Amino acid sequence: MKIQDSNFLIAVFTLIGTIIGAGFLGIPYVVMKSGFSLGMLNIIVIAIIVCIVMLYLGEITLRTKRVHQLPGYAEKYLGRKGKKVMFLAASLGIYTALVAYLIAEGESISYLLFGTVQYSIHMSFFFWFIMSLISYSGIRALRKGEPLGIMLMFAMIVSISILLINKINPENLSYINLEEIMTPFGVILFAFLGFTAIPELRRILNSECYLMKRSIIVACSISLIVYTLFTLLILGYKGLATPEIATIALGIPFIILAMITMFNAYLAHSIAMMDTFMFDFEKKKARAWLYTVSLPIIILVILKLINKASFTIVMSIGGILSGGIVAILILLMVRKAKLHGERKPEYSIPYTDWLIWVIATLLILGAFFEIISLFS
Repeated sequence: MKIQDSNFLIAVFTLIGTIIGAGFLGIPYVVMKSGFSLGMLNIIVIAIIVCIVMLYLGEITLRTKRVHQLPGYAEKYLGRKGKKVMFLAASLGIYTALVAYLIAEGESISYLLFGTVQYSIHMSFFFWFIMSLISYSGIRALRKGEPLGIMLMFAMIVSISILLINKINPENLSYINLEEIMTPFGVILFAFLGFTAIPELRRILNSECYLMKRSIIVACSISLIVYTLFTLLILGYKGLATPEIATIALGIPFIILAMITMFNAYLAHSIAMMDTFMFDFEKKKARAWLYTVSLPIIILVILKLINKASFTIVMSIGGILSGGIVAILILLMVRKAKLHGERKPEYSIPYTDWLIWVIATLLILGAFFEIISLFS
């Protein structure tokens, strides 16, 4: 295998691993509410939007001499206020992911041990306590389990395909509910988020940065295929009985696989948040750990008190607010990067005001309907 081929594959799988997290477990449930055809419309539109924004972000990185993370690019092209907004949006994404994983792990452990989700809040506290100890101990070697989590995820989808391919009921895929057309938007957007991996792709590709455009398109296309297949199988099999966490409907082996995936995702997000506080804001380890572990459990308790402790509701909020804000900031940055970039990029995506307005409008409308749905 040529070096550039090797780097290309590493880049593709790095981006796929960032995009496809435990968020995909909630897609069949929200698609069930709108119907498969409308859900597929959401999946395709969001895949296209995210791919375009990622291509713009890739161009931003290639027009900049130094490699930054998202807040660094925001500061360079939007100023200090842009950096603060980007940090808050990215942090919101991490915290909503942590809360969603707490809910999902709690329900999965409760179902695994007791055959019901009745004890989910107790199991969420148990999982939070264990993960808090692990994250404070600094066992970063456990992050080596992330590739294993990705492999298990693909193994789970292949196994589900073999198991359910002959059990799909076409009637489960034929109904439409126009009133719920925007319901899947937030969860699906959450499941496609992977903007933080784009700067890493530049490091991986190094002198082969001309492969970045292809890497992004291939990774987004594979993610789209995986989400479509998974949703088709689960919804076709369970129909209106599709649970909020898809693997609960498939039995103990798949519940365990999903739990391992979420364990890895929770640990990775926790360590990333701690690193942000320690390195970007110069907080001591104990305080960074406290900020990281305390907010998710506080938010979970509040959501439980107002009866909104839902896996898909939390992901919707994270997708719409965090993903939407980050995407809009990237769209604002790319115009300035095109004007004031420091180097000639290996590729360039045409910039048109109408395209930017269409993407921004869709994101804002998605946020509006998500908020209306949340409080209705």
